[in-house]
Amino acid sequence: MSELFALHWPWALAIIGMSVATYATRVSGLLLLGGVEVRGRMKAALDAVPVSVMMAVITPTVLMTGRPETITAAIVAVCAYFKLPLLVNIIVGMVCVVTLRHVLGG
Repeated sequence: MSELFALHWPWALAIIGMSVATYATRVSGLLLLGGVEVRGRMKAALDAVPVSVMMAVITPTVLMTGRPETITAAIVAVCAYFKLPLLVNIIVGMVCVVTLRHVLGG
């Protein structure tokens, strides 16, 4: 039981590193664009970032797994295209992959 809660340093350092990188990108965006009025093409490009990041995160899973995950990725991509909130996309993805794994096997 104590092994379950043991600290594995490579995992901990990876999580800390990802947290620092995430925080740094958010803060740098605020600092760089703090006094800039974002509109037009720049606004459209910045609005596309969350969808792009989500697709970059799920693409390896889509390419390395079976049909349920591939179908789920397509469904989530359509939801993201319609600019549903990110939390809704995540919930839709979780429900779809669980359901499709049960129906299609995998």
